[in-house]
Amino acid sequence: MRIAMIGTGYVGLVSGTCLADFGHHVTCVDKDQAKIDGLLAGRMPIWEPGLEGLVKSNVDRGRLEFTTDLSKAVEGVEAVFIAVGTPSRRGDGHADLSFVFAAVEELASVLEKPVVVVTKSTVPVGTGDKIAELLKEKDAPEGVSVASNPEFLREGAAIADFKHPDRILVGAEDDKARECLAEIYRPLFLNRAPMLFTSRRTAELTKYAANAFLATKISFINEMADLCEAVDADVQDLARGIGLDNRIGAKFLHAGPGYGGSCFPKDTLALLRTADEAGVQQRIVSTVVEVDDRRKKAMADRVREELGGSVDGKRIGVLGLTFKPNTDDMRDAPSIPLIQGLFDGGASIAAFDPVGREQAEQLLPDIHYARSAEEVADGADALVVVTEWDEFRALDLSDLAARMRGKVLIDLRNIYDRAEALEAGLAYYGVGRGRP
Repeated sequence: MRIAMIGTGYVGLVSGTCLADFGHHVTCVDKDQAKIDGLLAGRMPIWEPGLEGLVKSNVDRGRLEFTTDLSKAVEGVEAVFIAVGTPSRRGDGHADLSFVFAAVEELASVLEKPVVVVTKSTVPVGTGDKIAELLKEKDAPEGVSVASNPEFLREGAAIADFKHPDRILVGAEDDKARECLAEIYRPLFLNRAPMLFTSRRTAELTKYAANAFLATKISFINEMADLCEAVDADVQDLARGIGLDNRIGAKFLHAGPGYGGSCFPKDTLALLRTADEAGVQQRIVSTVVEVDDRRKKAMADRVREELGGSVDGKRIGVLGLTFKPNTDDMRDAPSIPLIQGLFDGGASIAAFDPVGREQAEQLLPDIHYARSAEEVADGADALVVVTEWDEFRALDLSDLAARMRGKVLIDLRNIYDRAEALEAGLAYYGVGRGRP
């Protein structure tokens, strides 16, 4: 099947590449000439494990193409996916749909036959209805169908998530759209991946509900971590204790400095705005957002407490900047308010992230970027683990301690054993793990 993918950001590039790997012919189109030029030269605009090799193999086989010309991209296609950004709108938290509607308007002007237009971007409930109306207003060919096909990709594991999904969700109002999406995902359906067909509005809302629920689990375990610290309990053991209950599950029960990335922060806010417009209160999701905001801001205070109440004149080493490992994504990363809070308190900051430096420098220009974790430790009064990259787990704590001026290890991701840290001569703080 011939498919066009509008947008070569995280969702569009991963989805288009994986669909090409299924055997479809996919043309990815983007207005950013520099991005397309880079992709044609084999340079990835995002860092995602395995993506570069998968792009190259499908380009070499002639199944994956890149262009800035939308009219060329949609020639002979049966489906057009819209995978452009929907960031939070400044001021009110609504999803900014300007890129979506701009893509739809341009698409309507170049289509020569009816196709299935599939919204891959995360959009508020009712957006598919507006897209259908806009296509009609702009004189798109009669018979165009509009479907919703939300993505459920984890950054750092997106290719595996796409090829081995928990479910494939399709929201459609007609058989043409349902049959088209069923054919597109037939390779997965043959492998018994669950395929759920719903109304278009239900699919749109399901995406937001899923992210809000996962964000709720994160905020819940972070509040439990605070309680554990107050009563001298261990949040990691608590998480295991409740996570082994199949009704709860162990995923997203890892205490830390708060959630970030491209989905949870903006999607929870967008869900609240949708509820406000519908006149429906969402007390749980509203509280989740408040808890996460407070937690991120409180992390600098945790560091300050471990250093005797002040960071003025202190050198703080930060391990990890991206919101999670295996990505270069800095969107709403907990490291940002943490570092800003420490900087405002008079500290100097040295930081190391395996892949996030280029993105981080745009947001945090006033810190020193080290070339290694060991360099971060040199002369530091405290070392703060913010992102749980695998390479940090194997660091020699005794070597780090020897390099540091102070001997304080603040483990916001609980990747180290307290006894090992103490043996290395470090004062250790782990989130929600009580006191020695």
